[in-house]
Amino acid sequence: MKKSESIIEISKAMVSFQKEVKQPFKDASNPFFKSKYVPLESVVEAITDIAPKHGLSFTQWALNDENGRVGVATLLMHESGEYIEYDPVFMQAEKQTPQGYGALITYIKRYTLSAIFGITSDQDDDGNSSSKNELASDKQLNMVSSLMRNVSDDKKEQLEYFNNLIAEKGLTNKMVEWTSKQASDVIKHLKSDLK
Repeated sequence: MKKSESIIEISKAMVSFQKEVKQPFKDASNPFFKSKYVPLESVVEAITDIAPKHGLSFTQWALNDENGRVGVATLLMHESGEYIEYDPVFMQAEKQTPQGYGALITYIKRYTLSAIFGITSDQDDDGNSSSKNELASDKQLNMVSSLMRNVSDDKKEQLEYFNNLIAEKGLTNKMVEWTSKQASDVIKHLKSDLK
């Protein structure tokens, strides 16, 4: 992380921002595991509705690393000239297509902005992920969803494959009820089938 010599003003502005920000409505759905999340547009809107009056703005840009991973860097700026440049977040695109890269960039932008500005962009699991039978994490479920899209471009074929897979594994079609171990097993199976 890089930052200006002082971050006093930007810190004060972030406190004021976080007192005022309204958490956006989770109005987008992931059909593979029946959960709701806040899309990037709503995260940006929640931020840009409040941030400017506190002298805050941001910019994000896509980049890649020497390993071919896609990344997003974020710069938080204050009207005083203070800034914080966050280290880029890099991930490997599951689908090596323009759409795959674009979806990953959108995903990383949403998560980094949410983390920086304190936006809750995913459905809260009420602490279930830390219980004895740990539920699958959002990251695991997103991975399953991403891998499922690589099975076929046809939605009907994806659904048929998914139904056969869960029947074979003895799983419910509600992915949010899967344990972490079950999700890991499905990810391993999908990766093996997609080789």
